[in-house]
Amino acid sequence: MISALSVAVSSQGVRAPISAVRLADAARIVLRAEKVRHALISITLVSAPRIAAINTKHLKHRGPTDVISFGFAREKGGPVVADIYIAPSVARQNARSARVGVREELVRLVVHGVLHALGHDHPQGESRRHSPMWRRQEALVARAMRPAA
Repeated sequence: MISALSVAVSSQGVRAPISAVRLADAARIVLRAEKVRHALISITLVSAPRIAAINTKHLKHRGPTDVISFGFAREKGGPVVADIYIAPSVARQNARSARVGVREELVRLVVHGVLHALGHDHPQGESRRHSPMWRRQEALVARAMRPAA
């Protein structure tokens, strides 16, 4: 049994303007806020072609996306186990469109991915920005973006 919040961040040949430590910390902020005590989360930064392939294979959607999250079935009292894939190049495009920094957008994608792994969901389209999950996400992004004391 995992007795902690274990978060591993790796990169498949892509660079991001934020440290792996900062991304892992963002995931832990979500897990603690959601009262998760045991977790094993893998966050992998991938290229746009790689996330497009994952998107097609597993979700039957075409083209690259920003984040894909796979939460695995948990036994009662068992740890949260999830794999999260993030495409920094897509995050850069999102950041420009939303007029936010790339680091903030990458943190947002980690938060979004972890929330999905925990079972949260949102509607598709523009109404997603008004959903309870989105509001929770934005509150957690704000918390994760605060400077360390």
